[in-house]
Amino acid sequence: MTDTGSAEAALFPERVGDKLRAARTAAGYDLSDIATRTRIPLRHLEAIESGNYSELPSITYAVGFVKAYARTVGGDEVELAKTLRSELGQEIASQSFDADDEVADPARIPPKWLAWTAILIVLLFAGGYGLWRNGSFDGGTSPVAETQPAPVKKVAVALPAAKPAAAGPVILTARDDVWFRVYDKNDKVLFEGVKKKGEAYTVPADADTPMIRTGRADQIAVTIGGAQVAALGPAETTVKDIGISAAALAARNAPPVPPQAAPAATPTARP
Repeated sequence: MTDTGSAEAALFPERVGDKLRAARTAAGYDLSDIATRTRIPLRHLEAIESGNYSELPSITYAVGFVKAYARTVGGDEVELAKTLRSELGQEIASQSFDADDEVADPARIPPKWLAWTAILIVLLFAGGYGLWRNGSFDGGTSPVAETQPAPVKKVAVALPAAKPAAAGPVILTARDDVWFRVYDKNDKVLFEGVKKKGEAYTVPADADTPMIRTGRADQIAVTIGGAQVAALGPAETTVKDIGISAAALAARNAPPVPPQAAPAATPTARP
C-alpha cells in the first residue's frame, strides 16, 4: 500500500499551486488576503494556484511571487521555489535565481501611490513657479485701481437641485473573472465565489445592509435599475464592508453640494 502511494506521488507530484492553496486554506486566508499582504495582483495568484504560469510576466517573477506567497502562509519558500523550477523545467543555478528573486519580490517594488505622489509634487512646484513668474504673488497695486475701483457685482449662486434617489435592482456584472463575497450587517453570507466574465449577480432587495468584499473592485460593473454607477474601488486593491444597497450606492455617487458663496464686499477708494 505504501509502495503504491509512493509510486503515485512520484508519477503525480503535488504542484506548487496545490501546496500553496492548502497552506492558505489551513491559515484561514482568502486569496484576496494574500493579494493585500504581498501586493501581488490577484490574477497572478490565481495563475500560480492553477499552475498557469504563462499568465505571469516571466520566470523570475513566478519564483519571486511563489516565495512571497509561501512566506505569507508559513510555507517553505526555498523548497517551493525549487519545486517550481522543476515544474518549469529550468536548469539555472540557484545563485542566479536568488539574485533575480530579490528584484521580483513584490514587497520591494515601490507602491503606485508613491509614484503618483512624486508626480503631484512636481506638478505643484511647476504651477507655483509659473504663478511666481507671472507676478501673481506681487502684493503691489496700481494707483489707478486704488482711486477708481471697478464696481463689484453680486453674483447669486444657484444650488443644484437635489438628485432623486436611484431606484431599481442592484446588479453586479463581472467584466473579467472575479471573486467576491456579498454579506449583510450580521455577516450572513449571501454569495461567495467567482463570477465568470459577463456573469451577473442581483443583490437581494430585502437584504439587511448588504456589503461586498473583493480584491478586484474595478472588474465589477455596478448598475441600479439599469443605470451605471461608479466602480466600487480602484484596481488591484482589496475592498470590504462597501455598502451595495441602492441607497448606499446612490449616496456614494451623489456629487457634493457646494456651499453658497457669501456676497463680496464693495471696495472703497483710498483718499
